[in-house]
Amino acid sequence: MSHFRPILAAHDVTEQQWRVIRVLSEAGTLDASEVADKASILAPSLTRMIRSLEERGFITKHKDKTDGRRVLLRITPAARTVIEDVMPESRKVYADIGARFGPERVEQLLDMLEELAMLGLGGTIGDDE
Repeated sequence: MSHFRPILAAHDVTEQQWRVIRVLSEAGTLDASEVADKASILAPSLTRMIRSLEERGFITKHKDKTDGRRVLLRITPAARTVIEDVMPESRKVYADIGARFGPERVEQLLDMLEELAMLGLGGTIGDDE
């Protein structure tokens, strides 16, 4: 993450906020618990983040029409703009890591991280917001 933090900081977005808007960008509308799970963020941290992201105009939230207890989240055009601005720089970092570390090893690492996340251990890693 040390390679990505400066990029995100230049766009005034934390790692955890980035994970939330990326998850919503890829998945569309999700409820808060799904976002927490997919972004590997603990629910209390996500609750604070939702408030912040909503205030910044990066996400909208509304109640599920079929289940009023569920809060549904969706990113806004402003968040999509941040993603579009960050992605070219992010791709360069990934390309540099791939060139230095080797594409096969990067793929192996990503596979192992995915396995770790599926074990349910990913929610506490880097969850400092």
